[in-house]
Amino acid sequence: MPVYTLPELPYDYSALAPVISPEIIELHHDKHHAAYVKGANDTLEQLAEARDKESWGAVNGLEKSLAFHLSGHILHSVYWTNMTGDGGGEPLAADGVGDLAEALTESFGSFAGFKAQLTKAAATTQGSGWGVLAYEPLSGRLLVEQIYDHQGNVGQGSVPILVFDAWEHAFYLQYRNQKVDFVEAMWQVVDWQDVARRHAAAKSRTNVLLPAP
Repeated sequence: MPVYTLPELPYDYSALAPVISPEIIELHHDKHHAAYVKGANDTLEQLAEARDKESWGAVNGLEKSLAFHLSGHILHSVYWTNMTGDGGGEPLAADGVGDLAEALTESFGSFAGFKAQLTKAAATTQGSGWGVLAYEPLSGRLLVEQIYDHQGNVGQGSVPILVFDAWEHAFYLQYRNQKVDFVEAMWQVVDWQDVARRHAAAKSRTNVLLPAP
């Protein structure tokens, strides 16, 4: 059976300082993300055992567990590559990300409008969650989604291309209870080249959801 594996960080623990401390990066990746990978693999094994034994009493809980751990793994895998120590600013055509910049303006009216909406979505999550910029294939537009835990409150088929982790483990050691300060600081490390690549890839897969007319 295929298993999920923890991706290596594309930079060292100190690469995003001072926005995110090395201690947070190490704990977040090596402990928290690793736990979601293990949880997804363990749940798949338990579902396989349930099928073999035709024992379906726990299937409801197992399906929820799989969604939680697998979505956590996927979102964190996007999260690490969305950031770079040389990031920040806004996407500009001169930097080779013109399609993304145009799409943000078309979907949100302006980059400033998009930035304000994603900031608020991430900063106002109740409890644990994420602020996410996603490509929605039915309309071809970009949406901001506010995800509870890892998997709730999202449009089915939407592809996350920029994610802000708003769980306390992502910031509390450094920012304490000031989630909004962490979210504001996150804009300094956004890797727009990675976001643009994800946007282009999501657009190319539109017909996976719906057949071509």
